[in-house]
Formats: sequence, structure tokens, C-alpha cells
Amino acid sequence: MPSATVPYVPITVSTVNVNGVRAAARKGMLSWLDATDADVICLQETRANDGELTKALAPALDAGWHLASAEPSAKGRNGVAILSRTAPDAVRVGIGAKEFEEAGRYIEADFGDVTVASLYLPSGEVGTERQDEKERFMAAFAKYLKKTAKAASEADRDVVVVGDWNIAHTENDLKAWKTNRKNSGFLPEEREWVAALLAARAPWTDVVRELHPDVEGPYSWWSYRGKAFDNDAGWRIDYQLATPALAERAKEAVTERAEAYDQRWSDHAPVTVRYR
Repeated sequence: MPSATVPYVPITVSTVNVNGVRAAARKGMLSWLDATDADVICLQETRANDGELTKALAPALDAGWHLASAEPSAKGRNGVAILSRTAPDAVRVGIGAKEFEEAGRYIEADFGDVTVASLYLPSGEVGTERQDEKERFMAAFAKYLKKTAKAASEADRDVVVVGDWNIAHTENDLKAWKTNRKNSGFLPEEREWVAALLAARAPWTDVVRELHPDVEGPYSWWSYRGKAFDNDAGWRIDYQLATPALAERAKEAVTERAEAYDQRWSDHAPVTVRYR
């Protein structure tokens, strides 16, 4: 831990599911990268192999961003990445579960005393193998998070796990919660899983909710169908979960919602937290 005379180094972390990095780059993502003040940006659902990802982000990389990625084994699905102003000290891929080893769903990188991770938790569909897969991932990931938090505490490190968690934790986290109680993403068992991660004695804090308590949203995903975006009928499923010391340093959380439907470059909005 830094001493009383050595301040923490501020860090601003953004996360966004890009819903296909090549399409996002064409629609305006590169302009957003030019304008952001984030130090680290976590991407999910890149839907690209390393070569395709590098090509899509070439202008940003030429401008000085560093890239670490976990490409998906299935063509056109999944894929996570981390963009950073400075090169990471170390990069690790996966959650230690063989089934998901090459799924392109988790990557983490060390920057000094802070570890930043990009997560794309599976989406599900009740009564299908997709939901079974999601539940297997959740079980494995809960174990990984417990181990990660313990190791971080012992090493005096800070950790923040950000990304698309594909679960709305409470009724304040989605507009149409009454009609989604039996749908994946708002199932009781999924919500209980998140609640266990955030329990009073647990090592993780949902920093966006801590900074925006007792309000609807701020939503980070809106369906492209109908008037969901215009009516702000969204879901808050993009989280930043931080270990205790880092969570205390979270001073501002902003969901960067596009001003208009036609200005969106993804169905998700970037979620940015400034840790001071």
C-alpha cells in the first residue's frame, strides 16, 4: 500500500461492450477514443481475432494506445480486450476453468498496484444450453473472484473487474423489471449470485451503484428494437466491481449515453469511473 506521504496514482477506467469492434469503429468509436480522458478502456464482444482487432483499432494504436486482447475461439463471437495509455506490467487471460479457457471472455492486466479486468459474462436463455453455460461460468467465476480478492488483499493490490455482466442486480437496474422476472438477466438466482458478491463482508463493491444510490439506472444497454433508447427503457448490466481500497477512491461514475439514437456506435454506452 502507498505510505501516508506517497499519494495514490489516480486512474480513470472505462468499460464498453462494443457489439462488434469493426462496426463500432466505423460508426464513431474511434472519435470517442480520441476524446476520452480514460487511462484504461476495457472492451467486450469485440467479435474479432487479434488481426481483425488490431486493424479496426489501428488509428488508436498509432496514436499511442496499447492493446491486450483475448480473442474468441468461435468466429464472430465474444472477445475481450484492454486498451491503455501505458503498457501493462503483466497480462493474464481466463478464469482458470478449462471450459472457458479459449472463450474470449476474460482478460486482466496489471498497471502498477492496480489490476484492471475486462469481463464478458455469457448471456443466457431460460431452458436452453445457453443458460446452463451461463450458470457454469458464474459458478467458476465466483470461485475465481474469491481467490483474486484474497490474493489482492495479501499483496496489498487493488483490483477492479469491469464489463458486461449480463445481469441486472436489482429492480433499479432495468426499466421493465416486472416483465423480465422470468427472463435470463433478471432471474432470482442470478440476482442472488450478484448479491453474494456484494454482501456486507464481501470484498467487492459495485462502485457505480455506490455513487448513484437509490435511483433508476443509470442504464448502460438499450435494445436496438422499438423506442427503448428514446424512452430510456434500458438495463444496467455494465458494472465496475472494485476491491475495498480502490472502491473508496471512486469519486465519479458516468454512463456516456449518446445524445441521440443515430449517434450510437454500440447498443451499450461506455461506463467511466474516476478513481482518485
